[in-house]
Amino acid sequence: MDANLLSSYIFAVVVLNVLLGLMAYMTYFERKVMAAMQDRVGPNRTGPVGLLQPIADGIKLLTKEDIIPKHADRRIFLLAPLLSFVLAPVAAAVIPFGDSINVFGHEVNLYVADINVAALYFLAIGSMGVYGIILGGYASANRYSLLGGLRSAAQVISYEIILGLSLIGVFILSGSLSLVEIVSQQSETLNLGPLQLPNWFILSQPLAFVIFLIAAVAETNRAPFDLPEAETELIGGFHTEYSGFRFSFFFLAEYISMIIISLFAATIFLGGTDGPIRDGVWWLAIKAAIFLFFYIWLRTTVPRFRYDQLMGLAWKVLLPLVLINILLTGFIRLWGLGML
Repeated sequence: MDANLLSSYIFAVVVLNVLLGLMAYMTYFERKVMAAMQDRVGPNRTGPVGLLQPIADGIKLLTKEDIIPKHADRRIFLLAPLLSFVLAPVAAAVIPFGDSINVFGHEVNLYVADINVAALYFLAIGSMGVYGIILGGYASANRYSLLGGLRSAAQVISYEIILGLSLIGVFILSGSLSLVEIVSQQSETLNLGPLQLPNWFILSQPLAFVIFLIAAVAETNRAPFDLPEAETELIGGFHTEYSGFRFSFFFLAEYISMIIISLFAATIFLGGTDGPIRDGVWWLAIKAAIFLFFYIWLRTTVPRFRYDQLMGLAWKVLLPLVLINILLTGFIRLWGLGML
């Protein structure tokens, strides 16, 4: 086997295992942050300061009874949560965690794959995850679950368009869809007289960044955009009939998606591994952690939107704004105005 291919396989296994570990402890992090914001204690009984709580939760879910509704489509009902869970980490294959390192005399790239349409690959995999939600809602033989699945389909269609269009400005400025190339361009320094700034795209695309943030929250079905599982309206939405470990596949796929889209946002807009002292994967981790904190902050403080408000925000507000941003970026790129 080719040495480069073998190193890619090994690095893919490492990334997958790290993601699964982070996924488990993301639940702990969220509960602790929400507890601090709401003047509570949070998990503190299982292990030192509650650090073993995710393991206890996993054991609890494994031992719960697995119930399948009598009139459910059994095959699709069993397949749907697996589809969401398996597709969620696949998008991490194109995230660059650095350039390369030397391991026993071999150069190992700190990314699984560098393809020239990496950003499109990421968006495509992200949009496929909704199939698990739609199929789970359809197969449950429950009207509330079906409504949750239909809501998720409409929400992903609306906000996937916004998410993709918000990145067009970055593609225009960078001239590439490769995440490795986009990170490389952001490592350059902008000399504005006495002021030197990093060439991060958040500085040249602030409107696109804000739109991307909103669309990313809706894309992952997180509060205040968690309409597919709105318990006040749909009991539990698409996962109403799921229990035990099958329910956890939906639950954990959501957390993996949060982590990966935070890594993607840090890569596209905040320079990825680029940092003020020394470039490294820790800068990417810090930036992604800021995005994850933002997710939790929103859930803790902002009430859920109505469904008509959610759709109106996408089509009446965000779509015109993102088209204006593309138009302005195109003119600025064409005429070479300002620092661009």
